[in-house]
Parts: sequence; C-alpha cells; structure tokens
Amino acid sequence: MELMDMNSMAASIGVSVAVLRFLLCFVATIPVSFAWRIVPSRLGKHVYSAASGAFLSYLSFGFSSNLHFLVPMTIGYASMAIYRPKCGIITFFLGFAYLIGCHVFYMSGDAWKEGGIDSTGALMVLTLKVISCAINYNDGMLKEEGLREAQMKNRLIGMPSLIEYFGYCLCCGSHFAGPVYEMKDYLQWTEGKGIWETSEKRKRPSPYGATIRAILQAAICMALYLYLVPQYPLTRFTEPVYQEWGFWRKFGYQYMAGLTARWKYYFIWSISEASIIISGLGFSGWTDDASPKPKWDRAKNVDILGVELAKSAVQIPLVWNIQVSTWLRHCKYISKESL
Repeated sequence: MELMDMNSMAASIGVSVAVLRFLLCFVATIPVSFAWRIVPSRLGKHVYSAASGAFLSYLSFGFSSNLHFLVPMTIGYASMAIYRPKCGIITFFLGFAYLIGCHVFYMSGDAWKEGGIDSTGALMVLTLKVISCAINYNDGMLKEEGLREAQMKNRLIGMPSLIEYFGYCLCCGSHFAGPVYEMKDYLQWTEGKGIWETSEKRKRPSPYGATIRAILQAAICMALYLYLVPQYPLTRFTEPVYQEWGFWRKFGYQYMAGLTARWKYYFIWSISEASIIISGLGFSGWTDDASPKPKWDRAKNVDILGVELAKSAVQIPLVWNIQVSTWLRHCKYISKESL
C-alpha cells in the first residue's frame, strides 16, 4: 500500500520514486534541524547532527551512501592527524580524486539512466567541507603574518574531536545540497560562542520569519517548475519537430527550457536555506542600523533576481551557488607554506 502511494505521488509530479523519496527526506531536514535547537549539551548536539544526517542519507540513497561519505571523511581526518603540515593539499587531491571517480562510476549506471538518484550531490558538498576543515587546520600552524583575512577568521588552532568532525560533516541541514560552511562556524554555533553568544543585552535572534520566507520562496519555485516543465520538456530537443523550427523559435525554446530547469535548483536551495536558518546556523550577524536586525546570509546560496536579471556572465558566480563561489574565492587558494 505504501509503495503504491509513493508510485502515485511520484507519477503526479513527474518524478521517479527514488527522486520522490529524496525530496521527502530533503524537506524533512527542516523539522529535523529545528529539533537540533532543543537537544541538550554540546556533545548531544554533535551526536544529533551526525546521526540525523546519516539516517536521512540512508533513507534517501541507501546504506552504501554512508560508506561513500566515510571515504573523504577518513581521508581528511587521517591527514590532519598524521601529517598536519600537508594535510590540506593531501585532502584536496585525494578527496577530489574520489569524488571524480564516483561521478564517473555513477554516470554510467543503469539507475542513473532510468531516473534514479545517487549520493554524488551530497558527496560534493561533503568533499568541500573536509577539504575546508583540513586547510583551516593547516593554516592554524602558520604564522599570522601574510595570512589573508579569511584564513585568519577560519583557521583552526586545535584539531577537532572525532564527534565534532562527524557532526560538522553530516549536519543534515546542509548535507544534501549545501551550503558549505566552515568548521569554526559550526563549533561556535554549537557552543554558543562568537556571534551566537547571548547575554542579557543580546538575545538569540528568532529565525522563524526568515524561515517562513524561505519556505514560501521554495513553494513558489516548485509551483513554477511544475507548471513550466510539461510545456518545455528537455526531451523536445531530440524530437524531429525541433529540427524543423527556425533559429528564433529554437533560441526561444532553449531559453525557456533553461529557465524551467533553474526553478528546480531554486527550490532545492530555498529548502536548504530554510533548514539552515531554523537551526540557527544561518545567522550571520546584525545590521548596522539604529535598531539592528538579524541577518541570515550564511544560508543564502542563490539570488534568484540576481541570476535572472544579470547583465553579464561575470555577475553569475556572485549570485549562483554563492557559498561555493565564496569557498573558491576566499578560502581555498592553498598558501605557499602548505605546499
């Protein structure tokens, strides 16, 4: 009965059962992330982050997904423990090598061709996390002179414990589709330090308004995607009728097909944003106004209007997959001392 319901639900929105299962688990990251707020003790929060991420991965992709995740996690932690002076560069090359190997393997699989889904998307996010952690730990032993601002901010003086590392890597709010964040931010968030520190004068900001905004944005994006995808299917490009069209009609269809596909990504990133915000990790500080308001930019991975109204391709990396662009621009140019 349950399988029949899944089949009918999947058919109603035009996806496979595997994709529907992933979407349900992905949306479930919102209440799961909310529950993180009421977990007692730092240790409990780390355990909850790791366990909830691993469990949702198991439901979405199967048991093998967690085995895949263990490989880059082991590479990163082992390199930090064994050879700190080169742990960043070791994790960088070995982590990406394994990620590329998984992409090549799954790209040729029958499940991928038949509309299935695998864990390579989450593995990409995880790979960036473990590389980031290793490089920041590497930076922690370098002299402060000559370090960039981002290196100074994110460097790790001490090595994270194993449970802290697992919680950081598998935290379910960002595990499936990002955004990528730093280990130092994760630790401060969990421990209530830095910008998350509260006092009598500075209370913890409420995430609910920003979460509702992100959920509404996700709903609008999904509604537009479901409305447009039957009208502009990608399969049309392989049909004989497409070859009969003139240049301008082909050009218009290509634009609309691309626009339709983008709403799917806007939906995914909006859900991820809501999950990170409601946990509290999405908080990024206060505005400089006379009456300061909380900012939730840490969870923002796309500026929809910025993408759609961009005047040139140069602007796209600043508004599309924002946190990965930040990762590339500010954090991951490995210093000469690390080589």
